[in-house]
Amino acid sequence: MAWTSAVLPFTAVRHRLAGTLAHRGGAPAWRPPVRAVLLDRDGTLVHDVPYNGDPAQVRPVDGARELLDALRAAGIRVGLVSNQSGIGRGLLTRGQVDAVNARLAELVGPFDTVQVCPHTADDGCTCRKPGPGMVLAAARELGLAPWECAVVGDIGADVGAALAAGARTVLVPTPVTRPEEVADAPVVAPDLRTALALLLPDVLGTPTDALAAHDPAGPPRDPAHDPVHRPAARAAHDPAVGTGTEAAA
Repeated sequence: MAWTSAVLPFTAVRHRLAGTLAHRGGAPAWRPPVRAVLLDRDGTLVHDVPYNGDPAQVRPVDGARELLDALRAAGIRVGLVSNQSGIGRGLLTRGQVDAVNARLAELVGPFDTVQVCPHTADDGCTCRKPGPGMVLAAARELGLAPWECAVVGDIGADVGAALAAGARTVLVPTPVTRPEEVADAPVVAPDLRTALALLLPDVLGTPTDALAAHDPAGPPRDPAHDPVHRPAARAAHDPAVGTGTEAAA
């Protein structure tokens, strides 16, 4: 494992540099509004089924349709950015991945952009998260700057892709999320509703409202589980890998 400690920081820096060179003007000094939300698929928008090629197994997370419809009604663009290296591994065809994505769109509504990386980690592409390629491609397709986009995902690779591209990001951990990925994420939320409320409080209410909506009859909140904003310096770390199906793929 010793080689990974040397390779991963270099990979993160390379991805960050690629995003910077692609948009040499840099993000504006002010904080522009979020105009697009780019969502990871497996583990974030749907319950994870490893290397799923069966549309019948698509199960969106609770409230996904309602939340995405609220974004659309407010004029917020909605996109999908997903590592699918099962294609490169020969475990899935692109047609199967497209069929799963089509079924997801039937269940949660249409996407304004869908970006899929079919490569394996060994291919050295820039589209595979934590590389910035899919985030930058989605922004271009939507006619937006990367800093007008936000990425929501469940592993460090999602966070790394957003940071490398210059986008905002919120991590929504699942049981496969590594503790260090949670610690390194600039913003962490307990669920999709809260993540989107952090990004778009004018659309979905405050994060406190979102937490109450998540479990209105639940016990009093433990502040330790409330949304976490890391210091700005924390965001300078780009996680180079994630865990779970999407990172392993």
